[in-house]
Amino acid sequence: MSLPSEVASAAAAMRLINQAWQTGRLDELASMLHREIVMAPPGFGGRAEGRDAILAGFRDYYENAKTVEFNEHDLQADVIGDVAIVTFRYDMVYERAGARSRASGRDLWVLQKHSGTWLGVWRTMLDLEEHQ
Repeated sequence: MSLPSEVASAAAAMRLINQAWQTGRLDELASMLHREIVMAPPGFGGRAEGRDAILAGFRDYYENAKTVEFNEHDLQADVIGDVAIVTFRYDMVYERAGARSRASGRDLWVLQKHSGTWLGVWRTMLDLEEHQ
């Protein structure tokens, strides 16, 4: 059974990751990602491997889009030993290339504790819906 303090710290780490990418603090975000992190994109068609590849995706978003609104809800965290599975639903509005879009879905992250710090080691997005 997950200890409440570990669940709370994993949830807090997830919120810090979200804040870092939304505000373009990519150096800070880099310190929250394992160097061998893997992302399986929606639909699991391919994968991005390694911190540099993941950061490149966030950098592209930050340089070419603007988040107008981001709402996270239904965050759930389960901790087993030094691993946390964190998932949350999100709704967001963003602008890219002059067009405004809405997106919603569920983000799923696997975090692992290294020297007392939660690091992202795996991510995917589920139930993704986007509309202009």
